[in-house]
Amino acid sequence: MSQPPTRRRLLSLAAGAAAAGPLAQATSLAHAAPVTEIAAQAPTAPLPTPPTWSVHPFPLDRVTLGNGVFRAKRDLMLNYARSYPADRILAVFRANAGLDTRGARPPGGWETSDGNLRGHYGGHFLTLVAQAYADTRESALKTKLDYLVAALGECQAALAERGTPRPSHPGFLAAYPETQFILLESYTTYPTIWAPYYTCHKIMRGLLDAHTLAGNAQALTIAAKMGDWVHSRLGGLPRAQLERMWSIYIAGEYGGMNEVMADLYALTGKPEHLAAARCFDNTALLDACAQDRDVLDGRHANQHIPQFTGYLRLFDETGEERYAEAARNFWDMVVGPRTYSLGGTGQGEMFKARNAVAATLDDKNAETCATYNMLKLSRQLFFREPDAARMDYYERGLTNHILASRRDTASTSSPEVTYFVGMGPGVVREYGNTGTCCGGTGMENHTKYQDSVYFRSADGSALYVNLYLASTLRWPERGLVVEQTSTYPAEGVRTLIFREGGGRLDLRLRVPSWATAGFTVTVNGVRQQVEAVPGSYLSLSRDWRRGDRVGISAPYRLRVERTPDDPTVQSVFFGPLLLVAQSAETGFRSFSFYKDFTLRGDLADAVRPEGRPLHFTTHGLTLAPFHAGNDLRYHAYFRRSEPVVVFGTAGSGVPNRSRGDGLTFLDVLWARAPFATSEAFVGAVRALADAWVSEGRFTAAERDAVVAAAVRAGLRR
Repeated sequence: MSQPPTRRRLLSLAAGAAAAGPLAQATSLAHAAPVTEIAAQAPTAPLPTPPTWSVHPFPLDRVTLGNGVFRAKRDLMLNYARSYPADRILAVFRANAGLDTRGARPPGGWETSDGNLRGHYGGHFLTLVAQAYADTRESALKTKLDYLVAALGECQAALAERGTPRPSHPGFLAAYPETQFILLESYTTYPTIWAPYYTCHKIMRGLLDAHTLAGNAQALTIAAKMGDWVHSRLGGLPRAQLERMWSIYIAGEYGGMNEVMADLYALTGKPEHLAAARCFDNTALLDACAQDRDVLDGRHANQHIPQFTGYLRLFDETGEERYAEAARNFWDMVVGPRTYSLGGTGQGEMFKARNAVAATLDDKNAETCATYNMLKLSRQLFFREPDAARMDYYERGLTNHILASRRDTASTSSPEVTYFVGMGPGVVREYGNTGTCCGGTGMENHTKYQDSVYFRSADGSALYVNLYLASTLRWPERGLVVEQTSTYPAEGVRTLIFREGGGRLDLRLRVPSWATAGFTVTVNGVRQQVEAVPGSYLSLSRDWRRGDRVGISAPYRLRVERTPDDPTVQSVFFGPLLLVAQSAETGFRSFSFYKDFTLRGDLADAVRPEGRPLHFTTHGLTLAPFHAGNDLRYHAYFRRSEPVVVFGTAGSGVPNRSRGDGLTFLDVLWARAPFATSEAFVGAVRALADAWVSEGRFTAAERDAVVAAAVRAGLRR
């Protein structure tokens, strides 16, 4: 059954975006903006931490980014937050409430005076400014945030008093009349209506962020009234009606309404808010995932991902295990079987069949806000069960998709972020997205990079170091200030320095799954005898003192990752970094590497450094790190071509046949590298060739030809 057109296809964005310049130049422009004075520390009202969490995050303002590409990209978005006019954000709300718009035009894109999603962008903007304020404590940002919240309060009051038509409940707040919500209850489909509860979620989330991150009490009051309105609309509807509503493509998309209502309940304690959160149970999908039945094929990806973060919050508040089980299983259905090499998912906004990766590569893969929500889900799962696999995925998605989603040029009129990020050959990233869903989440992405660098155990006895970003952690409850110096995403030694405080602490360092070239740790220059297993955490437990230094070295290695449905379609990585081939050709480039291998079996024998950091050359093409936000056409995948068994210049003439899992003779052989001596190599070739004969993949004559070629090659290290 064909799917309706995506929202992206219905949107025609204005052409003529500014050409991308070097990130260093863009950063200097961002820094050139006038920086306002630092506000006095405003009291915040963080969400209560659920007792189900064994690991706790640090508040956003406890972690400060150090110098580097993450901070540079953040600064570009901070400049946008400072500069974009609040009245333009408020225009659609004021118009709907019958208030003076003060001559301001709506932002555009989907955020227009007649757009069916108008108001969602304003919710994201609230979160952007709240995060920016929590990070910088700039008084001008607090003033802007308070102005936005006060204006929304005026709109809510005006709608209640004299709305046309009058809302069904005085808590209603939106940038369009209540009509869309009423139509949804009679199963009206997209695009007659878009996603009314999705828009409601963005507004409520922005208000709660204004409250929890910046201490704005009025924001909670407005959000609580909205929660009362949600309960008044949904609380009396039959379960069958609710479930049919949530099954409708896009019109039934509700973002994270279950999450925000659970958060609101945690702040207000009103049973109606928890009851309203449960109204958003999408029972058919929830039950399927709780039973580990994969029914995702053909579903709208970002319509469903945030539902599972909400289910985790409902588990926190209700203790019902099916909510947590569904979220765990859903994550496993997406990460791996439906994940492209950059960490994104989906083709044209839709989940495709399990393991259909190579088959779905085109220019409309990896909707950026789907990755935004997968990262949220990953960290929420980690809080309850600290599995290193969650942070391995988090690092992949953050570094290779989110960091790559911001163009490296300054703008005060556009967020300059991506929507889809194509994974097909010869595609290009398109930036801009004022007013779209990915423009909204894109504003948030780049002002919260630090939210998962460090976590702590529930009892405060352990510190998790999840990401190796230059940053400083302030942990006043323990009297600790820990600074991390790092050039990440570039290769190099990361150093943790205890600047203030000390005492007994279990320091838990993530050993990334890509760290197969070693992971060494020193304390004050002395190497530690620790077991570092890729894809796990190692612990250093001791009495720490001010001035203690922990050095962490994890050398990067070149490697390939194969797609599950076609092992010949591959991506190249350097440590955690996706490398893309710069080429405008629209067909797959064909790469062959094994002929260049020495006994060490290292891809570095075939892929050479170009001269610039993190850049390489192979087959006459430049391989560049994808996180650079430019307008160059690229290939994230190539087709591996190793048709004949060959060692160096010694060819065997024997086809390089594959076995049932798609791996070829040479794939299996070189997976056993490095080889200590040429004799050991020839022995491995002979043993594997014998196995290939016994399995009917080689004839005896072919085996002899392969072994003879291995002997002639005389490979050395």
